[in-house]
Amino acid sequence: MGKLRRFVQWAFAIATNSYIIGFLKGKIYRGSLKNLCVPGLNCYSCPGALFSCPLGGLQGVIGSRQYQLSLFFIGFFMAVGLICGRFVCGFLCPFGLLQELIHKIPSKKIGKFKGDMALRYLKYLVLALFVLIFPMFLVDAFGQGEAWFCKYICPAGTLEGGVLLPLLNQGLRAAIGALYHWKIGILVVLLVLSVLLYRPFCKYLCPLGAIYGLFHKLSLVRYRVDREACVHCGACVKACPMGVDIEKGAHLAECVYCGKCKDACKYGAIHLGFGKRAKKSEEKICADFSPKMQESSRKK
Repeated sequence: MGKLRRFVQWAFAIATNSYIIGFLKGKIYRGSLKNLCVPGLNCYSCPGALFSCPLGGLQGVIGSRQYQLSLFFIGFFMAVGLICGRFVCGFLCPFGLLQELIHKIPSKKIGKFKGDMALRYLKYLVLALFVLIFPMFLVDAFGQGEAWFCKYICPAGTLEGGVLLPLLNQGLRAAIGALYHWKIGILVVLLVLSVLLYRPFCKYLCPLGAIYGLFHKLSLVRYRVDREACVHCGACVKACPMGVDIEKGAHLAECVYCGKCKDACKYGAIHLGFGKRAKKSEEKICADFSPKMQESSRKK
């Protein structure tokens, strides 16, 4: 699963940021494809971006003078969430890929710590304030709001647009000010933390992950446990870098579909489910001891 997932991550990142002219001339693609959104976090202002970011589009609509919440974006988030939830985070988000690659740098790693799970709720606060409330109510004299998350927080936008575009465009370099340095600071802190923590932005700050996480119990594609095959060894829990206990169903909204739980299970009790096969497996009656556990007990 790991190699397949990494291939999909790279392929999607390259395919959605393949506007070569943008990288050569320091310009943003403004063609018809920009009317479409990718499901993951991918800045509109990236020189290579062919599509729009759903969070940026949502804030733009909310901050408009009409104070309307577009049915398109409601339908978009619901469709993606109901089909695959945070599968997007694990397979289709370039910034998630970057954090994972940085985490491979040899160093002492930090797993769970006191207050870790409480901090996970910060991303819901970011969603409520910076994506919904501030763009809608903090407006200028003309009734126009700002894309607060994109402007003040988003590290993906800073990296893809705020770093790359000024490097390629001399005019933009002249306009750099305090806000630019603030966002560079956020980006640097998150990248440094990525060495120590697994995907810190995804855990604590990403409002897009917060949205998709709301659908974790309803999404068609998700990891499921075969209760008859599970021997309750806890290997899946130890392997999960996001702190999910898939066996007990705890913190499932944090799952980014990395597949480490599946790889760690020696009994084949975990699979990425879609449709009837997975549902049937999940509905099996849970026994205190599976046949494999009973056989293991008899040998002892």
